[in-house]
Amino acid sequence: MGDIRDFQTHPAQRGEDMAYRKVRAGHRGSLRSRDLESEELQAATLELEWDMEKELQEPGLDRFQLECVERQPVGNSVGGGGGADLDLEPIQPSTSPHGRFQRLQEEPSYGSRFTRAASKAQRRAENWSWAVKYILAGAGVFILGLVIGRYTHSTEEQTSGVLSDVDVLDSVLRGITAEDLRALKRNLAMVNSSWSEQSELFRVSLLVQKWRDLGLRDIHLSNYTVLLSHPGPSPSTIIDKHTNQCFLPNGEGCDATSPLPAADPSPSFAAYSAVGSLEAEIVDVQYGSIKDLTQAKASLNLTNKIAIMKLGQAPLLYKLSLLEKMGFGGVLLYVDPCDVPSEVNIWHKAFGVTLNPGGDPSTPGYPSIKGSFRVQRPYLTSLLVQSISAGLAKEIMSAPTMGEGHPCTPLAMQSASDKRIITLNVTTQASYRTIHNVIGYLKGRINPDRYVLVGSRHGSWHEGSEDWSSGAAIMTQLISSMMSQAHLGWQPDRTIIFTSWGGSALGSIGSFEWGEENRVVLESSAVAYISLYSPVRVGRSSCSTASPSLFQLASDIHKRHLRSCTQNSCCPGPNISSLQIPGDVSFFANQLAIPTVQFTSSSTRTLETSFLSEAFFPSDPSTDKASDPSFRLHEAVAKMTAEAILRLSTDPVLPFYPLDIALDVQNKLKAAYATRFISHSDDPLQTAELLTAAAVLRDNSTFLQSESMRPANDPKERDPSHVRMLNDVLQGLEKSFLIPAPPAGLCRNLLYGLSTQSSRFSILKDAQEVERPVNQTLSLVFNAIRSAQKLVQSGLELFENDPDSSH
Repeated sequence: MGDIRDFQTHPAQRGEDMAYRKVRAGHRGSLRSRDLESEELQAATLELEWDMEKELQEPGLDRFQLECVERQPVGNSVGGGGGADLDLEPIQPSTSPHGRFQRLQEEPSYGSRFTRAASKAQRRAENWSWAVKYILAGAGVFILGLVIGRYTHSTEEQTSGVLSDVDVLDSVLRGITAEDLRALKRNLAMVNSSWSEQSELFRVSLLVQKWRDLGLRDIHLSNYTVLLSHPGPSPSTIIDKHTNQCFLPNGEGCDATSPLPAADPSPSFAAYSAVGSLEAEIVDVQYGSIKDLTQAKASLNLTNKIAIMKLGQAPLLYKLSLLEKMGFGGVLLYVDPCDVPSEVNIWHKAFGVTLNPGGDPSTPGYPSIKGSFRVQRPYLTSLLVQSISAGLAKEIMSAPTMGEGHPCTPLAMQSASDKRIITLNVTTQASYRTIHNVIGYLKGRINPDRYVLVGSRHGSWHEGSEDWSSGAAIMTQLISSMMSQAHLGWQPDRTIIFTSWGGSALGSIGSFEWGEENRVVLESSAVAYISLYSPVRVGRSSCSTASPSLFQLASDIHKRHLRSCTQNSCCPGPNISSLQIPGDVSFFANQLAIPTVQFTSSSTRTLETSFLSEAFFPSDPSTDKASDPSFRLHEAVAKMTAEAILRLSTDPVLPFYPLDIALDVQNKLKAAYATRFISHSDDPLQTAELLTAAAVLRDNSTFLQSESMRPANDPKERDPSHVRMLNDVLQGLEKSFLIPAPPAGLCRNLLYGLSTQSSRFSILKDAQEVERPVNQTLSLVFNAIRSAQKLVQSGLELFENDPDSSH
């Protein structure tokens, strides 16, 4: 996790100031013609802008405060700054050399128009007869009235426009309260969250009615018939052949000779697992890494064995693909209690997982529309997969009991020589069912064909769970607060699309199907995706995620809320990273490379092992209520999300930071060298080209970011066509880092990492573990960097007067 540091006056900043002046001197072109001004006045204005940013950086001048503290005056916040040398000295993570964008509009002058009109009427009066004089005077007065009325009205509109950015944000944030969120969540949680189509349709109807009551009129439903996996008519079982004991996934006993109980209302199963029965020896593979599997293979024949494996440290689908290659026939999954906060008890809780990477498995790669070609794919792996509780894992492995007061001891098989044979019965099944998406539009005023997407969900893993209601409540509160401003005449510059997805838990099916259906439009017109998939974490640490383009924006928003908060119960955590995470954000980040951000908050401060969020534990209402009794965490996430939406939908120049992407690339290369995955001796020519390309990308990204400040801070520089082209460059930069056909479970977007402990490119991990050719992997990275460089160069050309001039 990168440090978040304020941009202060120090030599590095002065260097950035000089770099900015150099860019201004080297790129004289502007987005449109400017009035004649002296170079001294331009320099003075530039110095004043920088001084204003430094002064506004002082604490206490935040735009807004949380409801739990006293409101402070409105002001600006300045982002962190700092760069890195072009060699592999430590590179500061995701910090930008300038503050946030701010509209600075000037008051127009109307005195000269009035004087010219009056003098013209007077000259005509002296040359005409008295009769004509009266007529013209009357006409002049009438025309002057129209002109004055017109420009007075225009002045009011412009003044209103100047105030709208600040006032609308302040009003929207004031409209978000913990009390309203509590009432909304209580109301939504009363709706049954079961597997039935009728129940989901009822939740959808409730959301549509609420959104319409709030004034959002343009609402659409998208329905898809998809192949869903669900528990069989009886639970899966594990039978210990040595003791002949039968266990349910949560560790409770069962009688192998008697009828099994009805399906568990909190199903513990692996969606889309293969089904059947397998009797085999248990092999402890810990986290399922290549190192763990290699050690197991050295002493055992792994063919058709049953692995017992912990979640965490790498994506589940990636680890399952390694198990398949090793020849395993089945796997038992569990979460080690040492990997979760000490106050969370998971010993006797089984959980659910999905093996679906996304979308409807019966129509891979295509939207599930009526009449489309389908392939029956109820199983997405050859393995028999079953999730079990930590207590049952301890029983099967005969792991030693932990003593009271001792440090947590990770679960492990006591002796590799002990053979434990079990019979694993998996009973999942699949059938076609209908899911529903709710899509609401708040149309933009200036660029209605550019979309800021906000996503939540209206379904959970099991019946009775309330984990979906937090995101739905925050979404509804955001719509309520923004529509109250829309009723007063406010309208965003870009269209805001509010979404609630169905089929989320089984592989983000609703978002994938809608995204595939609208892929062509989204690839060119989607600005960003803001997720509310799991905004308030129960029993887990809070780590907001943001793609590199939005890292600076997310950091600024987090810091303002953190400075504004004086009570720990309502303070958002400062953790922000660009990590690969499950949820509905996956399609937009992984398939389309749309910049994404997700704010989360939790009362728990203990860090967790990554990818534990792939497990769906049964909901505990008492724990849920105790995690945020004051609803200040909900309020904090809602306000941070609201500011991100308004910034992305109203800023003239999108608040994307190309330098953060370039720094992220260099950091990942630095991490690869630190782990000795890349060595100068491997291929000196390729290594030199890779480092040179990364350095050029960083240099030109610095120039582009500096140039982008001109239209962002000066209304005179905002020629509409050029600003639109600049925004297209900024929003499309992350698309350069999409790679084709990544290994199972790994993200197509190279900019997303696997963990905060390892910041290198995720495909380098795969290449190292499965011994793929290094040159092929590095070629993907090199091509992505070169593609991004071409796009950055096209952005710089927008600021040139002379097409032949060079930077």
